[in-house]
Amino acid sequence: MAASKIAITIDQKTLTRLDRLVKEHVYPNRSKAIQAALHEKLIRLETNRLAIECDKLDSMEEKILAEEGFSMENETRPEY
Repeated sequence: MAASKIAITIDQKTLTRLDRLVKEHVYPNRSKAIQAALHEKLIRLETNRLAIECDKLDSMEEKILAEEGFSMENETRPEY
């Protein structure tokens, strides 16, 4: 996959923690560590957004709609 270079600003405390992970060979370099952290955060945000949207659903209303769909489905199917 193609990669793009970017410039970021990180506070010293975070950078020190990041460098410790690289020094302990948790990540091969700063770039890979930041990539992994960003990837993980994006997945969490996407998952969280889905959970929030699901929480907005009214389970009784969804059940009624599903049952209506099933009953209509039986009416429109041709008999063989």
